[in-house]
Amino acid sequence: MHFQKITLIGVGLLGGSVGLAAKQRGLAARVCGLVRRKESIAECLAAGVVDEATLDIAEAVDGADLVILCTPVGRMGELAAALKPHLAADAIVTDVGSVKASVVAAVEPVLPQFVGSHPLCGSEKAGVAFARADLFAGAVCAVTPTEASDATTVETISKFWTALGSRVVNLTAADHDSIVARTSHLPHVLASALVNAVLASPRAGEPDFLGTGFRDTTRLASGEAGMWRDIALDNAEAIAAALEDLQSEIGRLKTALSEKDAAALEKFFAEGQSARDDWLAGREDL
Repeated sequence: MHFQKITLIGVGLLGGSVGLAAKQRGLAARVCGLVRRKESIAECLAAGVVDEATLDIAEAVDGADLVILCTPVGRMGELAAALKPHLAADAIVTDVGSVKASVVAAVEPVLPQFVGSHPLCGSEKAGVAFARADLFAGAVCAVTPTEASDATTVETISKFWTALGSRVVNLTAADHDSIVARTSHLPHVLASALVNAVLASPRAGEPDFLGTGFRDTTRLASGEAGMWRDIALDNAEAIAAALEDLQSEIGRLKTALSEKDAAALEKFFAEGQSARDDWLAGREDL
């Protein structure tokens, strides 16, 4: 697989990592990045994630045969409209967004050659400085074609993520959003809620007792707030349903606590321990 030019629309952690991986694996003759600030051009070039960077959208996509939207999901619809007049007729487009239904609905009608993607990897750190060529190695990448998707385009995008080291899973955008609401979005919501509950108004003496357990449990809360605002808005219904499932578990725990039910408490913690241990035993990558 080889592209003449890959254009990254947005060059942060994910966009930069795509650029590094594509360059390292020889998947493109050129990698170009579209950035929003003049200073970012030098940053991207210094990080080695692109061969060229620009502020001009027409220049960025000129000659590109693969364009990847790497911006917050809330901007992808407007970017699709801005890209359309400048894209080559045979250019294909994908994205890296954490929500798929809203992105597909906004972008596919404007760019029929678009097929949604979501590499399930990343970090709470943001910015091109944290880009890694191995970020996608071993990671699942969801590809979400629709009935309108061109089969050859779907195959090309799937092969691209496979070439970056990912394991591609094809599913509908709606199924994707329902799944990640529980497996990805809920953990972030919980981390932020825990930080807010403890650190918004810490009680006397508490800061001295915030150790590695609190740090590790709340790592995801360091994610960029604007990005997670867009994710929460675009997947609100599924996240709310995931929170209801969680509240059911919390309710079970609260009942056991109020009744001082030792057997129920031990069962609660034992179930969590066993389920997590079984999950980790099947995941050599974790």
